[in-house]
This record gives sequence, structure tokens and C-alpha cells, in this order.
Amino acid sequence: QIYRAALGLGFEASSAEEITQSVWVTFFDVVANFKGQSHVRTFIFGILYNKASEMRREKAKLQLSDPIEETLEKRFTERGEWAKPPISPEDFLSATQTMSIIEKCLEALPLTQRMAFTLKEVDEENTPDICNILGVTITNLGVLLYRARNRLRECIEGKTDA
Repeated sequence: QIYRAALGLGFEASSAEEITQSVWVTFFDVVANFKGQSHVRTFIFGILYNKASEMRREKAKLQLSDPIEETLEKRFTERGEWAKPPISPEDFLSATQTMSIIEKCLEALPLTQRMAFTLKEVDEENTPDICNILGVTITNLGVLLYRARNRLRECIEGKTDA
């Protein structure tokens, strides 16, 4: 009955077996403290619920822990060298500022140029699909992309020259 109750609490079979054994071990450890104020079954099921709560807390702690081994494996090669060296704080700041400038310049483009550029360069869509989406010819798409790239270049150069 304890095993079935553990299954009923949502535990897998192996965890339910573990809880059942833990309940019996605890019961035999504390049976001397049982004063008979309730039925023995009630006492045992009280232990079950406490053990179930305990197991859930332990599992939650394990899930919150940092998987450091996986992180290290991703960062280093088998020889212990950086797989991809970290960027310096100065480079990170520069990249962040550059991305901010690019985003502002993209927002300044006319809508059709921005959509054409984003679909082609960011989303990497193919030319026929972009033409269908925007309802333009291949020649018109080429013009939109040419103008978008030039406006972006001028905007970015204008903001970084200062």
C-alpha cells in the first residue's frame, strides 16, 4: 500500500521503491516514539508524506544546481585549451555599442528596404521567397537591397566617425 501510495503521489517506480524502503527504515527507527494516539497506518503514511516531500526538495535542489561539467566541456578542448577564447570586456562593450548603432540605423530605413535587408541578410531567405513575401520582382529586390546597404553604410559611418 505504501508503494502504491508513492506511485499515486506521482513518483516513478524506482523512486516509489526507494521511498517505500525509506519509510520502513524510518518507521523501525522511530517506532519506540509511537504513542498509539492514532492508527499505525496513519503514522506510517505520515512518514511516507514526509519522505516524499524530502525527496522532492532534494530533486529540486539538484535541478537548480549549475551543470559545471557540461559548461567546462563546452568551453575547453580535450587538450585543455579554450575552444573559443572569451572576448575582452573592451571588445564586448564595443560589440554591444556597434550592435546598438546597427539596430538604430536599421530602424531608420524605409519599411520595404528594412524588410528586404532583414529577410535577405538576417533571416537568410532565398531571393524568390523574398520576392513573393514583398510582392516585388527580382530586379526591384536588388534595388531595395542596394539602397538599404548604402543607407546602412552611410548611417553607421556617420555614427562612428565622431
